[in-house]
Amino acid sequence: MRNFTGMPCDKSGNQVDDSAPPPPFDYREPDDWSPFEDSLAFKTANSFFRNRFSAAKIDGILQLWSESLEQHDDDPPFANHQDLYKTIDAIPIGGVPWESFSFGFNSPDVTPDSPKWMTADFTIWYRDPRQLFLNMLQNPDFAPFFDYAPLRDYDEKGNRRYKNFMSGNWAWKQAVSRLS
Repeated sequence: MRNFTGMPCDKSGNQVDDSAPPPPFDYREPDDWSPFEDSLAFKTANSFFRNRFSAAKIDGILQLWSESLEQHDDDPPFANHQDLYKTIDAIPIGGVPWESFSFGFNSPDVTPDSPKWMTADFTIWYRDPRQLFLNMLQNPDFAPFFDYAPLRDYDEKGNRRYKNFMSGNWAWKQAVSRLS
């Protein structure tokens, strides 16, 4: 029978030293750039994405690149911004699909002369927060930034302090602990 103590352990359940660094997060081979063709395609997409290039700018740069490579019988890593977006959207790691729902103001007082916000339909796009959180738990890059086990924190006067999700009552009540 196992005792659950909330202490750090390896993937086999063996307790590890608190000061031990986490194992490397090897989710792919070093030369695996999928869904990108190669490191150049990844670096190009990353640059476009981080610099928030518009679709028109992406297409313009890729067109110039294509023209310059035609002289050397080669192609740029992406045909256009749509090809780039499609490749970025195909990244499998941590992928949580987008979902949406629509709503509108619902009142018998709405007339054709009502403000636009009262007559318009609105669409909310979101990703499943639970699945996003599970993905974060699986990613050791986030390890130093949140607590894995529920905790109760008190100030010098004995007053309880709430500082994050794991210091709350719900997380505390959900925890399974069995002390020896």
